[in-house]
Amino acid sequence: MYRYDEFDHAFVRDRVTQFRDQVKRRIAGDLTEEQFKPLRLMNGVYLQLHAYMLRVAIPYGTLSARQMRKLAHIARTYDKDYGHFTTRQNIQFNWPRLEDLPAILDELADVEMHAIQTSGNCIRNVTTDHFAGAAADEAGDPRPWAEIIRQWSSLHPEFSYLPRKFKVAVTGAARDRAAIRFHDIGLELRHAPKDFGEGAKGETGLGFRIFVGGGQGRTPMVAKEIRDFVPERDLLAYLEAIMRVYNRFGRRDNKYKARIKILVHERGIDEIREAVEAEFEALRGGVLDIPLEAREQISAYFAAPDFEVLPAKSETLEAAWTSNPVFGQWMARNTHPHKTPGYVSVTISLKPTGGVPGDARSAQMDAVADLADRYSFSEIRVSHEQNLILPHVRKDDLPALHKALVDAGLEAANAGLVTDIIACPGLDYCALANARSIPIAQRISERLADHDRQAEIGDLSLKISGCINACGHHHVGHIGILGVDRKGEEFYQITLGGAPGGDAAIGEIVGRGFSTDQVVDAVETIVDTYLGVRQDADETFLTAYRRVGKAPFQEALYGA
Repeated sequence: MYRYDEFDHAFVRDRVTQFRDQVKRRIAGDLTEEQFKPLRLMNGVYLQLHAYMLRVAIPYGTLSARQMRKLAHIARTYDKDYGHFTTRQNIQFNWPRLEDLPAILDELADVEMHAIQTSGNCIRNVTTDHFAGAAADEAGDPRPWAEIIRQWSSLHPEFSYLPRKFKVAVTGAARDRAAIRFHDIGLELRHAPKDFGEGAKGETGLGFRIFVGGGQGRTPMVAKEIRDFVPERDLLAYLEAIMRVYNRFGRRDNKYKARIKILVHERGIDEIREAVEAEFEALRGGVLDIPLEAREQISAYFAAPDFEVLPAKSETLEAAWTSNPVFGQWMARNTHPHKTPGYVSVTISLKPTGGVPGDARSAQMDAVADLADRYSFSEIRVSHEQNLILPHVRKDDLPALHKALVDAGLEAANAGLVTDIIACPGLDYCALANARSIPIAQRISERLADHDRQAEIGDLSLKISGCINACGHHHVGHIGILGVDRKGEEFYQITLGGAPGGDAAIGEIVGRGFSTDQVVDAVETIVDTYLGVRQDADETFLTAYRRVGKAPFQEALYGA
């Protein structure tokens, strides 16, 4: 993990001191809420329906056990004993008191954490693959690059007041687990094409395929490729070129049309590419050049742990798998191949039956920290699917780990299944929401809880948003649910066929919305229809939907 240097420590402490004074003036009445708003947003503080909310940055979704224990302490001490892990790999505390916020930020600084740039019209937390550095299929670890981007973008003087918020995601694998095509800029770390030519001495031959103009919200769009390869050393120059073009031409007259996706749509990718390439030619080879030594210095922070030399097959694991069906179900869904023989990555689902997606109690956070110390080199990841990951676990340790997860109430064996639901806080918390997300997620989870039935259904992503801002990523769910307000009553619009990865697609609206009482039945009808139209058990929901289209689902939902 990246560790703060003297500059980082001083900068974060100074920022806390400034905010402490701002909060003091707000409480005293010297600042109105309108005057205080831009100050609090620069420190990750929102005003929701019932209380202030603090959004804490978890850069590229990587946490230490020590940091997780601090988050648990904050939940216990300053909140209602829980935190909410978000789709941007951050954590939100929904009930802090205004007067406690400086103390919380001070405690976060003790463990090298902060809330800077988790809000506002700036470059937000850079997200990445939650299996980064461990996945067997990656070309390289994207986290050093996420850190380089974080350092470059933090309080960048030219990009601190962009036309709108700006989101960047990086993946190191051809299989996109970071949804890069639904970000303002998406980066795929890859090997240089064969015809690219030889790099400089000592270069790795890696670079980036770059996409621009993706996003969700009220105008969802799939990002377009702007360049198929940019060498590692030129990455910041190319990113700066994109940002300059956006900052110069992005609309500021209408916040709904201020994202770079609108600029790309209105100008066209060819015109944007021409402008970016001109800026890039002026910038490359200058102060934004990233020398090999600097890359190696940052990469050293992300060096692999001291793995043991282990056989690829674990007899301990095989015996437990054979003798314990419940453990076998969990293994089949919640483990992921590791690049090192004898190890796997483990998903800890935060989606128990009837639970709130992404929520974790302080005791559970402490338990995960303990398990990370014991089984995963003290390292934890947060996924954009609102789950936690132990990235480096010995296969021999999996039976004991599973037992500990059962004891902590974190044993749900549903990663990637229909109950692994993504949901925003919705109208229970958010001042922007039109409808509740959490109760719908809970009821769907309870309706489809039977594990055998979930296994029969197979891989199926279900995502719920409480408003058009799409914080629940409903546009890219195989089944997406959008809460809307219809004359003071909550209704839910359903989309089908969305996908966030390499086969990126925006879901299609299936028809008129459903009431709160109808929507869970509608989801079950969709699932049953899929089971009826699929060719065999190996045909996934998404494959079947793309083959048959929405007509069978519409007929099942609305009749002929």
